[in-house]
Amino acid sequence: MSAKFHYINHACFVVAKNDSAIIFDPYLDGNPEGLTADDIKVDYIFISHAHFDHLGSAFEIAKKCDATIISTAEIAGMAGEAGCKAHGMHLGGTYMFPFGKVRVTLAFHGSGIAGGHACGFVVDFYGTKLYFAGDTALFSDMQLLPKLDPFDYAVLPIGGNFTMDPKDAAIAADFLKAPTVIPIHYNTWPPIAQDVNAFKADVEANTASKVLIVKPGEVVDLA
Repeated sequence: MSAKFHYINHACFVVAKNDSAIIFDPYLDGNPEGLTADDIKVDYIFISHAHFDHLGSAFEIAKKCDATIISTAEIAGMAGEAGCKAHGMHLGGTYMFPFGKVRVTLAFHGSGIAGGHACGFVVDFYGTKLYFAGDTALFSDMQLLPKLDPFDYAVLPIGGNFTMDPKDAAIAADFLKAPTVIPIHYNTWPPIAQDVNAFKADVEANTASKVLIVKPGEVVDLA
């Protein structure tokens, strides 16, 4: 059974498989489908950091769905104080959930919470393996990630200004060696406006990866 990848907007997307679903960085404002927290039905919520455009509606969704938040210890603590179920992890940590293994990865970015760190995730969701980079700068240790936990999809920010731009993200794609790269975190606001088709051409000309462009509001099949 294939997984469904639903790109909601900005850095928010849902992966659904085996009658279960997970959401990443559930910032819903401005999404083209007009989705609200009431429309989201998930079992787990991944939060890369606590900036408003990533934490988003996480606590509201968690309470409504009785979903578990997976994030750094600081954000998990904040979630628990808000009355949500949470599983705290940290950089380099791994854990086996009912759906599969999660690794918390480095991300070079602000945490949005005192004492915290931004992060990314490598997630094996019922055999669909993806790396969500979160908001990050390019860093050379990305080359280690596929050696630790191989994945088929790399979900990368390309907007620049706050994160990697397309040029840096193309180098990241070369480091990561994922068969498929999915660009996110671009064109939400003018400072992160980018030409995603130029990014696709660059990656496919200079790496072994293919770029899957998913527009906000679209749903595509993953392996």
